[in-house]
Amino acid sequence: MKILTIFLLFCLPVAVFSQADFEKKAVMKPIVQLFEAMQKADSTLLRAAFTKQVTMASIGLNKTGKTIITHESSLDDFAKAIATPHPEVYNEMIWDEKILIDGSFAQVWVNYAFYLGKNFSHCGVDAFHLLKGEDGTWKIFHLADTRKKKGCDVPEKISSMFK
Repeated sequence: MKILTIFLLFCLPVAVFSQADFEKKAVMKPIVQLFEAMQKADSTLLRAAFTKQVTMASIGLNKTGKTIITHESSLDDFAKAIATPHPEVYNEMIWDEKILIDGSFAQVWVNYAFYLGKNFSHCGVDAFHLLKGEDGTWKIFHLADTRKKKGCDVPEKISSMFK
């Protein structure tokens, strides 16, 4: 009996960790899908990563250096921009994922660098809110980001991919 108890004490944290790891990968799936859709200019793939109703916001600076927020309440303009032919591939690279999950709600905060083809465009933070549907899949229902051109601390493993 003691051996069984000791065995269970060692295995239980591994099982819990594996389940948490699995759920975090499931949360990241639509986010990865979003960036794949951007690279492929595929609005259908992009739309599949989101819920039907979406809110989006970007925080940045205007020409005078004042902080501004731009709101979008529809995925349509974003999907159109992604699918409209453009000469350079949209590459958004992320790192330092912070994933929080509470039941059917998840929040993901990631640093990113955006490249047009191999040219650096801007960086910032993406903040995603996701909902787990009845079918068990996660979808993005809110996306907010910051955008800046200076003060970016892009890891060498990412920036070297675009040299």
